[in-house]
Amino acid sequence: MLLSTNRGTINISLREWLFLAGSGSLDLHRRGWLMCGIFGSVGFEPDPQRIDIVAHRGPDGRGWKTFASQVGPVALGHRRLAIIDVTDAGLQPMCDPSGRYWLVFNGEIYNYIELREEMRAKGEVFISESDSEVLLRAYMLWGEDALPRLRGMFAFLIWDERDKKLFAARDRYGIKPLYLFATPRGTAFASEIKQLLGLPGLSGRMNIARAHDFLASGIADHTAETMFEGVMQVRGGECATIDASISDSVAVKLRRWYPASAGELSISEGEAAERFRELLTESVRLHLRSDVPVGSCLSGGLDSSAIVSLMSGMMGSDSGGSRVNTVSACYAEKSVDEKPFMDAVVAHAHTEPHFIFPKADDVFQRASDITWHQDEPFGSTSIFAQWCVFEEARRVGVKVMLDGQGADEQLSGYHSGFSYYMADLTRRRQFGQLLTTIIERNRYHGTPIYEQIRNHLVPLLPPGLAGLLRQQHRALTQHDWLGTDTLRQKGNPRTALELATDELGLPAVTDLRSLCMTLTYGSNLAMLLHWEDRNSMAHSIEARVPFLDHPLVEFSLALGNDHKIVGGDTKRVLRRGMNGILPEVVKERRDKLGFATPEQIWFRGPLRGLVEDGIEKTLSRYPGLMNATGVRALAQEMLDGDRPLDFTLWRIVNLGLWGERTGATL
Repeated sequence: MLLSTNRGTINISLREWLFLAGSGSLDLHRRGWLMCGIFGSVGFEPDPQRIDIVAHRGPDGRGWKTFASQVGPVALGHRRLAIIDVTDAGLQPMCDPSGRYWLVFNGEIYNYIELREEMRAKGEVFISESDSEVLLRAYMLWGEDALPRLRGMFAFLIWDERDKKLFAARDRYGIKPLYLFATPRGTAFASEIKQLLGLPGLSGRMNIARAHDFLASGIADHTAETMFEGVMQVRGGECATIDASISDSVAVKLRRWYPASAGELSISEGEAAERFRELLTESVRLHLRSDVPVGSCLSGGLDSSAIVSLMSGMMGSDSGGSRVNTVSACYAEKSVDEKPFMDAVVAHAHTEPHFIFPKADDVFQRASDITWHQDEPFGSTSIFAQWCVFEEARRVGVKVMLDGQGADEQLSGYHSGFSYYMADLTRRRQFGQLLTTIIERNRYHGTPIYEQIRNHLVPLLPPGLAGLLRQQHRALTQHDWLGTDTLRQKGNPRTALELATDELGLPAVTDLRSLCMTLTYGSNLAMLLHWEDRNSMAHSIEARVPFLDHPLVEFSLALGNDHKIVGGDTKRVLRRGMNGILPEVVKERRDKLGFATPEQIWFRGPLRGLVEDGIEKTLSRYPGLMNATGVRALAQEMLDGDRPLDFTLWRIVNLGLWGERTGATL
């Protein structure tokens, strides 16, 4: 039959007509909105505004569809950022030809080509090139057992119109977001928290326990709870089912489909390096699948440099082929500037570089908008720098950006891991290696020997005692700024790390292996992925993370401690695996900046007045939450240079900005 559209007349089959009609929209024009977002509700009154509020997540299409069920109306909404099969065949909500199954999907299935061929061999027929159709048909063929077959990042909802059931799932590590608000009257899922605010029964109050964790340690996303009371997240590796054929109430059944665990490998350094290189290379190859331009963030560190170097070889940049577009944040302040390392990678990989120079004056001007996009307070001005990187990527026309998130967590790239490594050496009585580590850390990183000895004793203590000592130390040395009745009554008595391990049933953190498991599954990684998703999608850019391809993660977590830290080296297996691929100056660097900004210089200089004003606004907005006298004393010491300036002050300021922008109350 002939289908008339505002782009002309096209000839399609009856089956294709049914497929497109099932998308919920025959407006095939690509609208100029901004990012991929999903929404689904059962029982609540359908409200298209819930998907329109995240118009920034999808400039390439909008879909909305409602259904009836025993517990009330059901709604599915979608905002599309087209990456694979940018034709209109990928519009959503997407249904199968029978009209039974309906999908809204955020993410990418990188092995969709292999899955499609496997299903074709079983007799399945496909009418598009989209990974969305592959996902829908995989669920139709295998049900929930399709999840372990998927390689990628995803959050999706599937409505079964015949059986009146809603199925929701999130990828293994929580790369793509999925939030949940559930009451007996209604349940809703969403890509961003702001889509849920205002639903009947949702108070918009601050979750004080999670606010305490954020203020005390800068950690968020380490539990199923969010900073909003009542709003939960479906965690990485979890799925949920709602049976709407039963009229009593809306009940959500949540379960973990991907276990938070790790195997154990005992292999040589050479074998580990070779296998790591093979797995990372394969992951980067899969992550380059796209029908739009692909580039990469480049910080000059090991992780992003490894990805850029591998991309360059695959795209032919070093032999006259397409050059990799890289975007980097640079600073005049040499203490945090990584441009010499970036330049080495650019020259080595023959990239098309784009450099930006984030300015202090822009931090507070943009902070409110960034906070709105993030939904929750964020931990430092490095998130502002990341925002600027994605803003530049959009300006130069790159729609997909590869990034190095995940390597530090699974390979123990943070210097805090040294304490656990040294404690393990002590337990195993490997005192020679312990002495070597202390000397090399002092030589490579300038870490004082007395400080190393003091810090490495803490992991030798029982976890509860170690946490108590940290809290007492903070109270004694930081003016007890968190010492209020509000936080004592509702705060978290355990550390964020302990809470994360307990919630997922992980082993207590005592060595590098257990630390990497907790950082990957339970705490740090989830928070970093949250920040990256919001910053990238705010600019209609898809961020991809090749280090989180699950065969690579499972291999890395199974490696012994000595493949991660050896002497003064972190991420030992990555350094060895990238030998001959990375520029030598990058492969051998040992400093760790972690996408830093010159926050200390900015806060003690041009931004001091704004920081002090921001602190006062937070204290005024949330009276009694913090010890105001202690906060002011701590801030003055940091700003005057009487004590090191860390991220604490920004967390206090940003909590107030979050409250101002979202209206969150105590």
